[in-house]
Amino acid sequence: MKSIIESVYIIGAGALGAAYAGLLYEMDENIVAFIAAGERGERLRNQGVIVNGKPYRIPVFRPGEIPGPADLVLVAVKHHHLDQAIGELKRAVGEGTTLISVMNGIDSEERIGSVYGMEKVLYAVNVGIDALREGNRVTYKNQGRLLFGEARNPVWTERVRRMKEFFDRAGIACEVPEDMIRTLWWKFMINVGINQASAVLGGSYSLFQTSRQARDLMASAMQEVIRLAAKAGVQLTDGDVGNWYAVLDSLNPTGKTSMLQDVEAGRKTEVEMFAGKVIELGRRYGVPTPVNERLFAEIRRIESASKREP
Repeated sequence: MKSIIESVYIIGAGALGAAYAGLLYEMDENIVAFIAAGERGERLRNQGVIVNGKPYRIPVFRPGEIPGPADLVLVAVKHHHLDQAIGELKRAVGEGTTLISVMNGIDSEERIGSVYGMEKVLYAVNVGIDALREGNRVTYKNQGRLLFGEARNPVWTERVRRMKEFFDRAGIACEVPEDMIRTLWWKFMINVGINQASAVLGGSYSLFQTSRQARDLMASAMQEVIRLAAKAGVQLTDGDVGNWYAVLDSLNPTGKTSMLQDVEAGRKTEVEMFAGKVIELGRRYGVPTPVNERLFAEIRRIESASKREP
């Protein structure tokens, strides 16, 4: 394994993909490139990305024209684009490549690892970014924290240590939790609550910072995840909900969740990955999930009433 990371490919140029691409480009403009196919690739190639008002012309490779494997690949696509993205990464992944998914949900790592090998995959979530995306423009005040690592990190492996040093150098705020599986479930709990409640209520973070009713809806969806996690052998508690409130209250009040932004832009949401996954697990474990069933139905209704883009 190389001691220095010299090449990073990012697939997905949404809020997180663009934000991290900008930070990496600021560190070394020769180190980072996007992977994108078709119309998305042409648009990204022609327009670039604008992060916090600054334009970036980051190289864009078509999947079939990737010059060789990267040291690090960041997967930052939407849930419904993951299978396509996995196929497009074929030329980007080599023996020494590390794959990190910054997607929402609890199964993207296993889906990527089933194709390229779990030994190449590190777990990761971002907590606390308040990015707004409009077309190729991404604006954020809080970068949040990238929580990443092996499934368990009582002692850091060499690749975790290498990634931590690299992210620190790039100005990517990050931490290595001891238990990344629990951390994935914690972030899943958060997303099931705040993303879906915000999409249904049409509210920015300020609504959840000030409204008891909005918080109650969010918390009731999160409680169903806590009960499911216990069945899966992951211990989440009411204290974890409290930890999320501390993060929520620090966010830009005018910021919006990714799902609310999708609803407002007429894009397909990730409801299948949130309420859909909760409902699936509820049936598997025999745990009632009435709140998420209602949220699923309402968000699908909202989607069907708006123009969606893939």
